[in-house]
Amino acid sequence: MAQTKKTRKKPVRIRRPSSKSLPLKTGMAPGSLTYVGDSSPAPVKLHLISFSASSIVELENPSAEAVESHVKKGAVTWLQVAGLADTGLIRLLGEIFHIHPLTLEDILDTTQRPKVDETDGYLFVLLKTLRQDADSREISPEQISLVLGPNFLVSFQETQTNLFEPMLTRLRSGLGRIRKSGPDYLMYSVMDVVVDNYFVILEKVAETIESLEEELVTHPGKETLNDLHKLKTDMIYLRRSIWPLREIVVQLTRGEMKLIQESTQPYLRDVYDHTIHAIDSLETYRDILSGMLDIYLTSVNNRLSEIMKVLTIIATIFIPLTFLSGWYGMNFKHMPELDWVWGYPMIIAVAVSVVIGMLLFFRRKGWI
Repeated sequence: MAQTKKTRKKPVRIRRPSSKSLPLKTGMAPGSLTYVGDSSPAPVKLHLISFSASSIVELENPSAEAVESHVKKGAVTWLQVAGLADTGLIRLLGEIFHIHPLTLEDILDTTQRPKVDETDGYLFVLLKTLRQDADSREISPEQISLVLGPNFLVSFQETQTNLFEPMLTRLRSGLGRIRKSGPDYLMYSVMDVVVDNYFVILEKVAETIESLEEELVTHPGKETLNDLHKLKTDMIYLRRSIWPLREIVVQLTRGEMKLIQESTQPYLRDVYDHTIHAIDSLETYRDILSGMLDIYLTSVNNRLSEIMKVLTIIATIFIPLTFLSGWYGMNFKHMPELDWVWGYPMIIAVAVSVVIGMLLFFRRKGWI
């Protein structure tokens, strides 16, 4: 029965922004609102949720007046902004929530490093989340910007995703603390979802590493080396997205932020523990990939050494045979062996004996 060839599983890949698709901002005035990103601009969608312990209101694509009205009512308001292409709308939202133009500039620049800034009226947190395409297994970093105010939270995303669907379910059902707490707890919940999503992506990376380990042992090739090298490079890019979150959470847990209540601090410390766990897993995978590269190069060198050993043994065996054939292949007229009846069989016997003797010697030395 013919054996079926095992289908090679496509490894995960990190999609990095292309510098050719990023608009240049050189020479622009500070606070200039220009969308910087490599994805195709999508229409901006708004989702407003205003809630208290006893009620909840949801609006899809509300008007500016409706947004401002709900913010002034005093209930906790969460405005989700999906899409950053409409800079005019982003500027209008900045006026409603009194967001500084420099903050809006950072929100529209998706190449920013994760960070946290506190101003007089709000707290600005910039995060990086990761999402994977089910078909191509490509992992795409995406920027999430959070603006926390006294009674509101505004989240800006590059595209519309279902990342926060578990949070919306809890809000609608009224389960847990989220409906009974302030916007700072809501911000914590968003950060917790982002960190939990890191573990989902890291699990996909672990599956890819496991697949490459199996391939490395069974039938390594140039494609294996390319995947190892690319994945190792991707891990560096992944680290740049996850590592800064540690510094952000540390600043939030110091108790110096006016908009972060003391009751939220334990939950933020829990996010810190999860972040450290994610970073440790990431560093472990990087070490494993480095070891796999060393194993691959060692196995290639070992195979080359085996080939060279076989070729050297063959060449060594033929040295005395070449000597014999050269010696008795001379065209001298007076060579007694040329007239001997048993000369030809004797040469063959000597050649065979030399070969057998040398093979036995090599085997005794452990060379073959």
